[in-house]
Amino acid sequence: MDQHTNATEVRAFHARLMAVASGGDDHRLEHVFESVPREAFLGVGPWKIRVNERYVETPSADPVFIYQNVLVALDAAKGINNGEPFLHARWIGAVAPKSGETIVHIGAGAGYYTALLSMLALPNGRVHAFEIEPALARRASDNLAPFEGVSVVQGDATELPLPDCDLIYVNAGVVSPPSSWLKALRPGGRIVFPWRPTQQLGLALIMTRAGAGFTVRLLGPAWFIPCVGASDPASCVKAPTMPKARSISAAWLIEDRAPDDTAVAVCRNIWFSDKSG
Repeated sequence: MDQHTNATEVRAFHARLMAVASGGDDHRLEHVFESVPREAFLGVGPWKIRVNERYVETPSADPVFIYQNVLVALDAAKGINNGEPFLHARWIGAVAPKSGETIVHIGAGAGYYTALLSMLALPNGRVHAFEIEPALARRASDNLAPFEGVSVVQGDATELPLPDCDLIYVNAGVVSPPSSWLKALRPGGRIVFPWRPTQQLGLALIMTRAGAGFTVRLLGPAWFIPCVGASDPASCVKAPTMPKARSISAAWLIEDRAPDDTAVAVCRNIWFSDKSG
């Protein structure tokens, strides 16, 4: 590295990469990624970077080491990490948070991606962050204090009521999304989550509320720690193959519409179809 390169320059270049990785055209993304220092949410360095099921400690607390596409430990003993930036940039670009929206962030960790979402909801938007781990929830609350319109709730988001919202951003692996989450979405509202219908499948899905059902879009591979309360393997009673999972285009709550012969996957509260309408 050039001796004149500093953390500010590295973060600025990282932000430019994130804006391109988003695949979107929101001109705010580069500014948002540049404005929020990742290191401020990771605790005191050196930090532990996850590689091939192991952690490697950075040589020092120089922030340049964490402006890479890497998982950084928040709680190494529990395998809880701050997620890969390229993946989150892609998700954020795909769900396109808008000014004034109400956003729910489930699995907020120490609050880094919550902070990014909150800036994209400005002005007049709100972010409700849920984190089940008490120590992380406290860290998130402290870290997010300077950010406008953010609240942090410590608890199980599968059991707690969610506010009516425009976007739900889930950072824990889900076998079957709770119906309470889907019912919280306003018309046109989106939910993005790591779907784990089987141990072999890990896919990011975006579901958008459309009338009585949901349109579904596949974003690509996604592997997260299981979501407490929504990761029981038995809750997927008909699991898809990878080709079938890639064909999914629509979904319905079972209470609103019973599965039919287009069902590719059937979970506890919801079923997925390869046909729209």
